[in-house]
Amino acid sequence: MNGLSDVRLLLRDQELQAYDAQGQTLRAAPPCLGFWGLMRHRFITRRALLALDADQLRDVGLSPRQAREEGLKAFWRE
Repeated sequence: MNGLSDVRLLLRDQELQAYDAQGQTLRAAPPCLGFWGLMRHRFITRRALLALDADQLRDVGLSPRQAREEGLKAFWRE
């Protein structure tokens, strides 16, 4: 995986409010990341999202508008 599926999960934040079997909130990024690792992960995946063409966006289930909104969001915001 190249992290783009993580961005897709962030766009569906309302769906991520569900809980897994242990009662923990599901996360879009790997749980082993620290604070700065998470910030870096968001920065990289959001910039990669801006580079996708229409066919690739369709593959991950996003419209160009959704991808642009998420890609331009500041990395410190969820």
